[in-house]
Amino acid sequence: MRRLLLTLCSFLFLAFGPGQALRAQNAEPEKPRTTRILFVLDASGSMMAPWEGRPRWDVARGLLSKMVDSLNAYPNLQLGLRAYGHQHPNSENNCEDSRLEVPFAPKNAKAIKARLSTLKAQGNTPITYSILQAASDFPPDKTSRNVLILITDGLESCKGDPCATSVALQRKHVFLRPFIIGLGAERDFGKQLECLGQYYNAADVNTFRTILDNVISQTLTKTTVSVNLTDENGRPVESNVNMTFVNNVTETPEYNYVHYRDAQGKADVLDIDALQSYDLVINTVPPVRQPNLPIRPGKANVLTYKTPQGTLSLQSPNISPNPYGKVEAVVRAAGNPATVVSLPFGTKQKLLAGNYEVELLTLPRIVRRISIRQGQETAVAYDAPGALNIVTDLKGYGSIYKLNNDESQTWVYNLPEGSSKLTLPMQPGAYRLVFRTKTATGSKFTDVRNFTIRSGQTSSVSMFGK
Repeated sequence: MRRLLLTLCSFLFLAFGPGQALRAQNAEPEKPRTTRILFVLDASGSMMAPWEGRPRWDVARGLLSKMVDSLNAYPNLQLGLRAYGHQHPNSENNCEDSRLEVPFAPKNAKAIKARLSTLKAQGNTPITYSILQAASDFPPDKTSRNVLILITDGLESCKGDPCATSVALQRKHVFLRPFIIGLGAERDFGKQLECLGQYYNAADVNTFRTILDNVISQTLTKTTVSVNLTDENGRPVESNVNMTFVNNVTETPEYNYVHYRDAQGKADVLDIDALQSYDLVINTVPPVRQPNLPIRPGKANVLTYKTPQGTLSLQSPNISPNPYGKVEAVVRAAGNPATVVSLPFGTKQKLLAGNYEVELLTLPRIVRRISIRQGQETAVAYDAPGALNIVTDLKGYGSIYKLNNDESQTWVYNLPEGSSKLTLPMQPGAYRLVFRTKTATGSKFTDVRNFTIRSGQTSSVSMFGK
């Protein structure tokens, strides 16, 4: 027993890595997660421009000093400060003028305030380079929440691509979706910066103060989401469906939950990190995808979506053994060639209410058009097959066609070239066999035979070789 336990522990360690073997995707960490906020502050020469009677630089570092002071008492919070454009004058056009001035540490407001008081705004604006360097500022801790807040009054001045850089680092999970605060009303550069993350335009000093408070509140306040899945009449009666919250920047699933309603019919409350933007995939069949969830940070969000479902029941004929063996059905939404689901007969499947085509993989194949309705079961069945028995053993080329009511014919099956002798289970109906032997010297020697298949009976057909 001891050897078995050691083997199991070794397997879990190798498969999942240390600390991950028994941790589910949505499981809460054993200790509270650390939040790390890196302030990336523009100290370029343009920050010395006046803003309501004071240089923007003085306003920005003054409000930032007050902010870090108010955050000093928060548990599980670490702050850091990176500045750019402050080490070289603008005339030098230095595109690597960026530095981590205060590394992350708990309760380090005093150090940040002291460093802010000595920095000088003078250089250019290497935003892309600063974001790349910021990736190394965060300690390699996959359990922490890494937040980047960029405060700037200008655009990239070093021909970099800050938006592509930001997205790439988000996809690597270096930091969550960044906040960008643009200072000053005279420059309409918001559209060029909003691709970096969540952009805010601080047109005046009071707005800047409000935005900074709001950003911090979003970062530190708990956010919850409840999802109501309703029927066609808007009643929240659907449940027990997997829901995937997909980060729509990284395209990776952040949370997987199986929807739950309590005894009173209320959906439960889920904790969600509001510093990411999500698409919600409700994994009904077919799935429903809701892009860009309207989640308000720090609030108890209630989201409601219609997902009415009914049941498809695939019923086999009551015969044993079934000559077909296992029969599958392919389900497609009406007017859409993509497969929704493939199922064996004898099973049931919940489907979103709507119109579907069900293709039965019998011989010949049968297509049934059905409507799935909320809370109802729709049955699809096929007739008990009969059998075609070709008694002649010939080498050649032949096909079987189904005869339609309008006297047209539809191809069903090609005979094997090696031998025409075979037995095929087939659906009841009228058919035609067309065959020419391999040794025949012309198309005129084609043999055509009509035959009928009846449930539970064998129809024998013989052909003449020519």
